[in-house]
Amino acid sequence: MGPLAGVRVVELAGIGPGPFCAMLLADLGAEVLRVDRPAAARPGWPTVLARGRRSVAVDLKHPDGAGVVLDLVASADALVEGFRPGVAERLGIGPDACLARNPRLVYGRVTGWGQEGPWRLAAGHDIDYVALAGALHPVGQAGGPPVPPLNLVGDFGGGGMLLALGVVAALLETGRSGTGQVVDAAMVDGAALLTTQFHELLAAGLWREERGANLLDGGAPFYGVYETADGRHLAVGALEPQFYAELLRRLGLDAGDLPGQLDRDGWPLVRERLAALFRTRTREEWCELLAGTDACVAPVLGLGEAPAHPHNRARGTFVDVGGVVQPGPAPRFSRTPSDPPTPPARPGEHTDQALADWGVAPDEVARLRATGAID
Repeated sequence: MGPLAGVRVVELAGIGPGPFCAMLLADLGAEVLRVDRPAAARPGWPTVLARGRRSVAVDLKHPDGAGVVLDLVASADALVEGFRPGVAERLGIGPDACLARNPRLVYGRVTGWGQEGPWRLAAGHDIDYVALAGALHPVGQAGGPPVPPLNLVGDFGGGGMLLALGVVAALLETGRSGTGQVVDAAMVDGAALLTTQFHELLAAGLWREERGANLLDGGAPFYGVYETADGRHLAVGALEPQFYAELLRRLGLDAGDLPGQLDRDGWPLVRERLAALFRTRTREEWCELLAGTDACVAPVLGLGEAPAHPHNRARGTFVDVGGVVQPGPAPRFSRTPSDPPTPPARPGEHTDQALADWGVAPDEVARLRATGAID
């Protein structure tokens, strides 16, 4: 099931954006085979991102390791990897070697800085890529420093999700041309891409470079977070005039007693009035009055709270996979819905069977195990 059913993908195991991309492809129905490190060289890491696919353990530094990957590539539609530039090439499984083995292959790679540029070989993490892209600077309270938006903008949105889109787009093109290609997804590029609207606003003179002074960064009193009487919070997003009017009406405030909605000089007064009012009731009391209305108000839920919310439960937004509650596959498809995810495999759990299913002869599997190339 799923729109990518029948598509075969080799995943060279890593952390962050690479596994997230592979998870998305598996969620959409692709058969993704994860190539993990042998047990002795494997770092400990949470496994939820490894859901929905089988695992083989291959020593990529073994003289026969590259050959195992190339054998898998021969019957694959795509490969995804997240090594630093040049690493896959040194291991003998870079784009040239893989495309020579399978000219139709889509070779997807995700890095922080990209495959070229003066910083391409430098170490870094999400916060660094987001910073260089201009996506970190606008996030934070007025008068305070930038606040990292978790690793959502670089690793996952600008990295793994962008790579997944690139792989699917390249697969579509390969279906027309019969020829594969390399997809270079850089987190600095993806994070920059996510800021497109703000460049538009900046060019139009509608965005200030100071934090907490704009429509969408918490500067506007009608688009921000407010504390309630029980120390919890509400998210208010009444941007459009009709929604702002509905918010004021439900709060019992007279617009004639307040500065105009877009009067920036009046924003501090409006914020003060709203903050004082929201502190008079608990989050749940406010939700009974405002949530689900055109006032555009929602409770700020913790990670542990979100799965239990009635709306999320009604949609099945979260699923239980192997005893771990986590977000389910998205988006939804009417004719080719995705199957429920399967629990993450233990690294190397399916080595023999998966290699056989992907065309490696049993005697070759036995030889590789005897030499230590597979685990």
